[in-house]
Amino acid sequence: MDEEVMLDGPIPGQSLTAELGARPWQQPSQYATVEEAIDYYVTRIESEEVTTQLLDVLEMGVPVTTVANAMQSSSVMEGKHTVDVGMLVLPVIIELISLIADAAKIKYTSGLEGDDRVRGSLVDKAVMKLKAKRNEEDTEEEPENEMLIEEMKTAADERAGGLMARRN
Repeated sequence: MDEEVMLDGPIPGQSLTAELGARPWQQPSQYATVEEAIDYYVTRIESEEVTTQLLDVLEMGVPVTTVANAMQSSSVMEGKHTVDVGMLVLPVIIELISLIADAAKIKYTSGLEGDDRVRGSLVDKAVMKLKAKRNEEDTEEEPENEMLIEEMKTAADERAGGLMARRN
């Protein structure tokens, strides 16, 4: 099954086969300023069809931030505005969707709540295992475990410089 998925991907160089300027994102955006983009979103979100779809999606448990990100990303791909205008408009979209949900008295998740789950990196998983082990075994080795946790965090901080970070 994985082979079928890989075969459905774009062919290398396929993006170079379309004429320059044929794609919406290769044209000047329709709304150049933040104010114009906000007006676009306000009229779009206030339409009855979009409002109904938004409320349905929010009732299903999709966070407001996810919906807002999807809206602004699709507008960038359609050439409505640039990526930077989309980032500046994003808080307004989130607030507008929240206001509509509040007016409809729908319970929703904003997506801005703190996430207490493990983030998924190897360091985080190791730290969680050590904490669980420490809770299970209340022995006198706690200072050693804490030192190990601190060493792992320090090692992660040293690697978290990015591709262009200077190496010592």
